[in-house]
Amino acid sequence: MYNSKGRYALMAVFAIASVVCLFYDQYQLAAIAGFLFAFVLWSHFKHSSILLASKHFKNGDHTRAEKLLNEVPNADRLARNRRGYYEFMRANIALKKEDYEAAEHHFQIASRFPLGGKNDKAFVMIHLANLALRKKDKVRSSAYLEKAKELAVTPKALDIISKIEKEVNSL
Repeated sequence: MYNSKGRYALMAVFAIASVVCLFYDQYQLAAIAGFLFAFVLWSHFKHSSILLASKHFKNGDHTRAEKLLNEVPNADRLARNRRGYYEFMRANIALKKEDYEAAEHHFQIASRFPLGGKNDKAFVMIHLANLALRKKDKVRSSAYLEKAKELAVTPKALDIISKIEKEVNSL
């Protein structure tokens, strides 16, 4: 759970250790240090700062979470199980900023990736239904609500779905 600066420092340590081990003819230690360097590099591209950002996001520090999410070099390279959380956090931060277009874009991407569970996916669908309702798009909002009903498992989610359904039916 290092940020990018910590990862770069760790990679530098392993690279230097590998070179030093090669200089002293310690090939096995050099191979281990090289392997650890490669692992940290791979981890940087596949997991990036998502875990650290989610910690700040859950604590309500969205500014810090957004800063860590901005460190992700290429979201397309993230592991599937990290990409869903990345997009979910991006979407919620965009909602807080009232950037509804960006929020919808990120929620749509998040809906294609695994999240914590069915209920988390249901809340993504609820957000998408609410954003479609905001645009007065009854068809899309209804479609998102149907999918959310299939996934929702908590009374809170079901209550929100019924409230949005009433709004959609009044269109």
